[in-house]
Amino acid sequence: MLNSSNHQTKQKYTAVIAILTLIVTFLGLSCVEKDPKVVASPPGYDINNPKKYSMPDILQEISGIAFNNGDNSIVYAEQDEDGILFSLPLGTKDETKTKFAGKGDYEDISVAKGWAILLKSNGTLYSIPLSEVKNEEAKGVIETKDLVPKGEYEGMFAEEATGKIYVLCKTCKQDKGTKNASGYILALQADGSIKSAGTFSVDASAIDKVTGKKKGAFHPSALAINPITKEWYIVSSVNKTLLVTDANWKMKGAYHLSANIYNQPEGIAFDKQGNLYISNEGSETQVGNILRFDYKKP
Repeated sequence: MLNSSNHQTKQKYTAVIAILTLIVTFLGLSCVEKDPKVVASPPGYDINNPKKYSMPDILQEISGIAFNNGDNSIVYAEQDEDGILFSLPLGTKDETKTKFAGKGDYEDISVAKGWAILLKSNGTLYSIPLSEVKNEEAKGVIETKDLVPKGEYEGMFAEEATGKIYVLCKTCKQDKGTKNASGYILALQADGSIKSAGTFSVDASAIDKVTGKKKGAFHPSALAINPITKEWYIVSSVNKTLLVTDANWKMKGAYHLSANIYNQPEGIAFDKQGNLYISNEGSETQVGNILRFDYKKP
């Protein structure tokens, strides 16, 4: 049996250990909370507090979205089953349908220099005169094949100022086993034809560390340039991630997209004010939608 003195000493020792444990735990939590790399949203946005626009039933499987020169009054979109280009005033279900090709897996859309460009999952591109969008069936459609290697493609962005088209591979042989995504630069010509113009690559190897979550492989589904910061914003639907890079594709941040908000994020666009839009395919319990995140200068 312990005497009174030894018992008091043991009690003091136990109390000191408990206090030290609390201090260490507190400091550890503080370090995590203050880690500047693990943050919820890119500067200027709150990606967990959107304004939601529900899409008409025909756009239940909406994938890519685009604006013409940043004008958010009309959104251009496609869904991944029919060769139809949709245009509608944002916030309404008054869509215009323009047929440009047969059935297929269409994944993204961009608008530049008077042309709407649509991307098929096999890398085939369709250029449509924007003046044809008001018609039920588009004339003057140009189909461009074999400019990118075999693979699965979902992300594309066309730059208004230069006419450059950036295409990111979702699943390509050369990227297997890595967190890299191969990219291809194309050049839109005045007549709507498209030519090869270079390559690039996105290295997302630090994505787990930056998001604080295990994300697995990086499979991009959409990309766009932020007109305010000139950064690239890249959505990966498979692992619910928004990746931000600088103009040279160097990663600056990565952000988790909550499944409670983003059912299946497939498209991304900015308007000229820098407001961010992300489209989501619907499900059995919800309709397809476009989420808007207003830009607020940090």
